[in-house]
Amino acid sequence: MTPPSSGCYSRLVVAGTVTQHKLVLLLSRQEIGEVVRRLAAEIDRDYAGRELLLVVILRGAFVFAADLVREMRTPVRVDFVRISSYPTGTVTTGGPRVVTGVRREEVRGRDVLLVEDILDTGLSVDRLLKYLRRMGPASLRVCALLDKPSRRRVDVPLHYRGTTVPDRFLVGYGLDMDQRCRNLSDIYWVQES
Repeated sequence: MTPPSSGCYSRLVVAGTVTQHKLVLLLSRQEIGEVVRRLAAEIDRDYAGRELLLVVILRGAFVFAADLVREMRTPVRVDFVRISSYPTGTVTTGGPRVVTGVRREEVRGRDVLLVEDILDTGLSVDRLLKYLRRMGPASLRVCALLDKPSRRRVDVPLHYRGTTVPDRFLVGYGLDMDQRCRNLSDIYWVQES
């Protein structure tokens, strides 16, 4: 998919229906890069001299995590967890469940950073924090590229916040709409036409 220019229209198939959406630029790849570099510097400062396990929430956070790791100087291990909360479309089901987990021996006794693309309701992160705490990490913190506090239903700690975003459905830079638009380099909000 060619990255759209600001304000362009995109035909998408969502839940089996072809729909027309206007993609409106929210964050450019340059702005995203600045945020990622700042977060990497904050994490490096806090974990100087220690190894860190990044537990990346699939699928949306993989692009952010890859860029974050490349900017970090802290030695890292990376593992992935998959949680399901958006079966199709743009509305969360509200009941996240761990689909693919991490091994207890990878987490026990380690400093762990949970990496999320967007902190929305807090339900997924809350579920994963409980899941990871049972594995006995030395420390457990949360990093999110995007924070949408207006949608928060569960109060969860956010130690590393990239930027706060409005209550709009977002795509690009790993964020998707029914598995589409993840490959866009910028982040857009979706406006139905």
